[in-house]
Amino acid sequence: MSKFIDLSHAIEDGMVTYRGLPAPKIQDHLSREDSKPHYSGSTTFQIGKIEMVANTGTYIDAPFHRYQDGQDLSQLDLAAVANLDGLVIHAPPNFRKISPDVFDGRDVTGKAVLIHTGWDRHWGTEAYFKDHPFITRDSAEYLKSEGSALVGIDSLNIDDNLDGNRPAHTILLGGGIPIVEHLCNLGALPNNGFKFFAVPAPVKDMGSFPVRAFAIIG
Repeated sequence: MSKFIDLSHAIEDGMVTYRGLPAPKIQDHLSREDSKPHYSGSTTFQIGKIEMVANTGTYIDAPFHRYQDGQDLSQLDLAAVANLDGLVIHAPPNFRKISPDVFDGRDVTGKAVLIHTGWDRHWGTEAYFKDHPFITRDSAEYLKSEGSALVGIDSLNIDDNLDGNRPAHTILLGGGIPIVEHLCNLGALPNNGFKFFAVPAPVKDMGSFPVRAFAIIG
């Protein structure tokens, strides 16, 4: 039987994904109590309302996030974000800069390359925002040149958040390779032999959006 592994953080009212960006506000648009006059007997419904920036929780970046003429969320092919052959790359512990040698000749072509740093253990704490692991420019160039289908990481940012040039975003999104950030639970996955999914809502003129990222084993 197939096994499903959830790789996404739950989105909660008031949580901070990235320091400096507003937290989501989750509330009722129509509460169950207020819905009673609209229906009969004991029938009630709740209609929720959420106000949030696109970069909230576990989210995907499409090329439009970096490039004005890049594909937006509505233009991403489903084959680019769903049913991808997955590959987990385990970064050395306590290393910030993830260089190309971590890939050690593994076949990344056509794969969803998920970089496991274990940084998700800091989710919800101040430590999550400081000295996070990221991939170097050379690693991004390698993943692009080898034809990776998608690249994900369980860290604050695939780039060093102190580097305003954002080379990993620039190189990968420039090559049409979607990025998934703030993954979690990558340690529960095998190194390969699974399918990866990270499907966003098809929103026009937007380059990032939360996803329910997950893997299927077997």
